[in-house]
Amino acid sequence: MYDLASVLKTEAVSNVRPGTSILIAGPAMTGKESLAIEILAEGSRNGDGALVVSTGDSAENIVEDYRDRVAGVSNLQLGVVDCRAEGSNGSLADGDTPPGLHVHKVSSPGDLTGIGIGITKCLEALHGAGAENGRMALVSLSTMLTYTDRETVFKFCHVLSSRLDAAGYVGVFTIDSGAHDDQTLQVIKQAFDGLVEIRDGESGREGRVMGLTDGPTDWTAL
Repeated sequence: MYDLASVLKTEAVSNVRPGTSILIAGPAMTGKESLAIEILAEGSRNGDGALVVSTGDSAENIVEDYRDRVAGVSNLQLGVVDCRAEGSNGSLADGDTPPGLHVHKVSSPGDLTGIGIGITKCLEALHGAGAENGRMALVSLSTMLTYTDRETVFKFCHVLSSRLDAAGYVGVFTIDSGAHDDQTLQVIKQAFDGLVEIRDGESGREGRVMGLTDGPTDWTAL
């Protein structure tokens, strides 16, 4: 089981089963992506593997930021799927990375087949390195939805949930709730076991969890 309570500030996520997929939804500039990465970082501090799927940032930037977050962690196992690698001249190439780092580059956020292959390869590499437990973050589905339709993204998320289940990992996915109509959001939400809603409250970022308990949790400062 996975304990996400220290990051999401609610006991509702203190015992999350392996294979669970959670959607983090909120308006722009509410820190969804940072929250998702921090969920992974907390796992890395406890010895879990981590896999970041980025549709908007390079593998090089992801690795640098992540290493800063988990400074001091020994035997870090990190996978990165860089979905904006077309035309990239970054220093990290497939199969040419330091120990503990597993990178796969895809030409476009619209190449869902390539992204899926990259995720599978990274999961296999993480397992092969001994990371039997781990956490994955996909940032963000909104970028994918500018390249392809919501039904295709829904199917992709559904298939990916099965891969996470087989790997025994937990997954968090972000979406900008202000960038899509209600019907699109409802379609995407159906692919996930739970939902974390994010909003700007009077004292800063607040969140609540839905779908993983009998009812929604109270709004809590994050």
